[in-house]
Amino acid sequence: MKKIESFCLIYRKLFICLAMLVSLILATACGKDAVDERFHLRIAYSPSLCQAPLHLALELGFLEEEGIIGENIQVDAAHVQEAIGANQVDVGFGLIGKFLQPVENGLPIKFTAGIHTGCIKIFALPKSGITSIADLKGKKIGVPGLAGAEALVAKRALFMNNIKIDPRDAEVEFVVFSRNELGQALENGVVDAVSLGDPVAAQMVDSYNANVIVDTAKTPEFALEYCCASFISEALAKEHPEIAAAFTRAILKASVWVAEHPEEAAKLQIKYKYVAGNPDFNAEILKSYNYKPSVKGGYDAIVISSGQLAKIGVLSNSINPEEFAKNSYVFFDDVKDTYTIEESQPPKKPE
Repeated sequence: MKKIESFCLIYRKLFICLAMLVSLILATACGKDAVDERFHLRIAYSPSLCQAPLHLALELGFLEEEGIIGENIQVDAAHVQEAIGANQVDVGFGLIGKFLQPVENGLPIKFTAGIHTGCIKIFALPKSGITSIADLKGKKIGVPGLAGAEALVAKRALFMNNIKIDPRDAEVEFVVFSRNELGQALENGVVDAVSLGDPVAAQMVDSYNANVIVDTAKTPEFALEYCCASFISEALAKEHPEIAAAFTRAILKASVWVAEHPEEAAKLQIKYKYVAGNPDFNAEILKSYNYKPSVKGGYDAIVISSGQLAKIGVLSNSINPEEFAKNSYVFFDDVKDTYTIEESQPPKKPE
């Protein structure tokens, strides 16, 4: 009898332990499902000041509010296309101009919103006597790459001023140096002017008291045109359009917040180690970018720039700018053209 009671007791304990183990497994599985409800996105970012909305969309919780877990993947601005092509990133933010030729050649991305205007400057030393685009005729322009947005902005500005840029009969010469070497090349007279993006451009202009020939935030031909846009991979657009829309909403809202709080945004970029520099100086640059994000504005910028780049010969001269923009853009029914200040309050209070 005692043996039977003892066996029953052991059986009861085993049953309880097994029940607890099953409950634990189920709880863990449910917990995993709850976490998995948030979508994991690989975000291509670079230490660019103008990417403040992308940086702070993650840090201030705009992405999390939209059900997204963001993983930052630092990619040099010159190699974003390769990262996209290799399926290393899902979303990002960058200069529209530098993507248009790769998109024409099959780069699998779609743009979703224009974020801000102006972040490229063309400048020369005071002693050069160069004060206008016309003065660049017969000169050398330093750029960080021939296919980059800096070179394309310079080509568009020259084209608008009837200066020949066709390599077979060019009236200017583009010379490539790394961003770190461009200042020295300018000082030594190896180049006569430089086309470069901020914050380095603004720092060099300040250091050399340089003549700004073109400032895409202020020069009339560029001032109203969105230079930077958010983008998503084609795979994300096709397989998870709701997540692509959520990412776009987060970036639009973060951009509105940056426009309202440039000083705070500049401090946070430094705090979270996205950029270096003086927060007051950086804030002044952020103010110049005109963060008035617009879905339609980004689309219009592609129409304008692709049309000009086709005339210049960077893109095929047979492209239709409107068709090109339609094929490289995504509009979402649940994403507004832009958002109000009230709609763009960060879920996490900035510290």
